[in-house]
Amino acid sequence: MGYAIDTAAASLVAHWITTMSLSHLARPDDDLLGGMWAVVATIFVFRETRSESLPAGLSRLADTCVCFALCLAYLLLFPFTAVGIAVLLALGTLILMAQGRHDDIVTAGITTAVVIVIAALSPRQAWEQPLLRLLDTLIGVLFRRLGSLLSRADARAVTRIVKRST
Repeated sequence: MGYAIDTAAASLVAHWITTMSLSHLARPDDDLLGGMWAVVATIFVFRETRSESLPAGLSRLADTCVCFALCLAYLLLFPFTAVGIAVLLALGTLILMAQGRHDDIVTAGITTAVVIVIAALSPRQAWEQPLLRLLDTLIGVLFRRLGSLLSRADARAVTRIVKRST
């Protein structure tokens, strides 16, 4: 039960912080997308113990940095294409294989595909998407790490704080 409450509380706080911070930086649909992305990042790194969460968080962050560096470089130079996705997936896979991080290839591939497709949906500001999704991921990973503090707090108190500030 505690694990479920911790996951929910960390995800709620990550979503709330992301949507509140993006409301000053981005369009409303990017707020919602950013909140979802932060929740996904939180869930990806949430493990039963803190000792398992730290490596998961660092791995997620490293994968994200590889993907976003590739996506940002690509989107600054080229518009969205299906061939572009294939090239980015191949490059990301090669980079992770060279680093000996074969277990991270699937997550990195999903991240790359999602970022590029999201960028295609708003082509005028496509280059912003990798940066915004990196910020969302950082918030999600951070709030999982802070989840150990939340696990000591009453989940209802966290919910009340969030409700009061919205």
